[in-house]
Amino acid sequence: MNIITLDFETYYDGKIGLGFKTQTTEEYIRDSRFEVVGVGVKVGAGESVWVTENIKEYLIDLPWDRSMLLCHNTLFDGAILSWIYGVNPSFMLDTLGMARALHGVDAGGSLAALADRYRIGEKGDEVIRAEGKRQQDFTPQELEAYGRYCRNDVELTYTLFHILAKRFPADEFALIDMTLRMYTQPVLEIDDAMLNARLEELGQEKKLLLSGLMGAMSCNSEEEVRKKLASNKQFAAVLEEHGVDPPLKVSATTGKPTFALAKTDEGFIALQEHPNPVIQQLCAVRLGTKSTIEESRIQRFIDMGARNRGKIPVPLKYYGAHTGRWAGMDKVNFQNLPSRDKKKKTLKNAIVAPEGYSIINADSSQIEARVLAWLAGQEDVVSQFSRGEDVYSIFASKVYRRTITKDDPVERFVGKTCVLGLGYGTGALKLRHTLATTPPKVMFTDDQAKSLVDLYRHVNHNITYLWKMADRLIKDLIGWDPESEAYYFGEHRCVLIDRQSIRLPNGLYIRYPNLESNNTNGYRYKSRKGSVDIWGGMVVENVVQALAKIIVGEQMLRIQMRYPVAMTVHDAAVLVVRDEELEEAKAYVAECMSTPPDWAQMKDGGGVWMRLPITCEVKSAKRYGECG
Repeated sequence: MNIITLDFETYYDGKIGLGFKTQTTEEYIRDSRFEVVGVGVKVGAGESVWVTENIKEYLIDLPWDRSMLLCHNTLFDGAILSWIYGVNPSFMLDTLGMARALHGVDAGGSLAALADRYRIGEKGDEVIRAEGKRQQDFTPQELEAYGRYCRNDVELTYTLFHILAKRFPADEFALIDMTLRMYTQPVLEIDDAMLNARLEELGQEKKLLLSGLMGAMSCNSEEEVRKKLASNKQFAAVLEEHGVDPPLKVSATTGKPTFALAKTDEGFIALQEHPNPVIQQLCAVRLGTKSTIEESRIQRFIDMGARNRGKIPVPLKYYGAHTGRWAGMDKVNFQNLPSRDKKKKTLKNAIVAPEGYSIINADSSQIEARVLAWLAGQEDVVSQFSRGEDVYSIFASKVYRRTITKDDPVERFVGKTCVLGLGYGTGALKLRHTLATTPPKVMFTDDQAKSLVDLYRHVNHNITYLWKMADRLIKDLIGWDPESEAYYFGEHRCVLIDRQSIRLPNGLYIRYPNLESNNTNGYRYKSRKGSVDIWGGMVVENVVQALAKIIVGEQMLRIQMRYPVAMTVHDAAVLVVRDEELEEAKAYVAECMSTPPDWAQMKDGGGVWMRLPITCEVKSAKRYGECG
């Protein structure tokens, strides 16, 4: 197919614009002040042009029936093309996503940075001088200069694409297109009445909470309460009264444990999204903010629906995480919508199918535990999965020395937490904390938690050996001998270690930039957020999560051949289908999500080749919260 490369230049000022701190991409494009100044277009290998008049007519007349759209940031330009001009190309390409996948999420992904990396030209700065200017404010000479700048961006994007495409896996193009379409052509809808009702309910809860706090703390106003809660000691005491352990950190000055209650502390940030809305309210009062995280998210969903005729665009980074997994963006993270609390699940329940349609949620079952056991060659666990046995109950039976089944929810919870949490080298302290703070909250002593860790490592010796292989892998990457040959990691020929980094079966890499030894006999690498400590268990976790993403990605592409995928959350595919096709679609989706890739196969003692046992859970409903 032909390629149509384009780049929109749009009005921006100190209040609206792409990248403006208080606006998302969707808010900017839907803002009443939004205006397209002009668009640069290149059809195939032809000369790029700058269009400022009759833009809609020009764009509609382009040969989209036999062309693919190419932009550097297609989430932005593709949304403008769809939402403003009604053009939906049959396929979309994105050099920003390609670059993130090829170079890693920590490498510079701007067009300017990539043009410099590949020495293909220089990005201009005319856009800086366009601030606050609408099309009518440009002189003919200024508009012409702006056009040269835009056309240069188009040429850089076109050239960059052809450089990146030489090493970019073919299937990944389809994943980029699928991800962009979730945003530019949304199908999921919002029940704003349900969200407004929850907002009102939260308002009443806030009044009751403040009233109670004012009385308990002998305060006459919310401001007095806030000032008292500004004290770490008093705030910690209130948390304890509500059954929450105050988060701790090690003081940089004293070296002793202290409260982690500063607004930038991870522990305090986690409290702001606590399952109990009362804890969220307490954090909001302490910060002096008008809304809790839940209130802000609900309002954002309501506003998105209002701007998009009841639809809700799903913004995802195709290659958002270090392992290649999708990541939320634009202040709307669909990857962590609350699920446990019935009231907090309102956000998920308010996502609905259009009239005459249903939502299917297909969740890959225990995919990380399955991939880990398979990669490590832990054949007894792989066989348990293959036979459809309950791996969590089996391990719990070893813990309690009696038969545990799904009829023993607390004991099985312990088994599940161990299987999912100890596979990457988690220690006793973290395991004990997880068991004690996650419902149903099972208490273990330090010694008991250590015995759980020891038991897991004893019965899963191949998995523990995989951690040691990963330690060797790190050393090899730090000091790669030019004479060394690449080798496979784990028991199967799918993850290749070479001088570049960890090569995955889809042809992409996990990279650890500036990998080096640290001062504690461990290792670290450089990320955008600074140095990151790394060890064998963490490498195993990265590899397993990357493989899981590749597997689910391949499965979704197969689903996409019949039914468009509307959203992906972790290891699940979410789609919208006609009611009359529901049962047929569920069967097809279940087949797709239960089929492992061709590269995932192992050899048992009898010399029989067996594939990685993959399965899924498929549910359907009118509301996402009822099936996801």
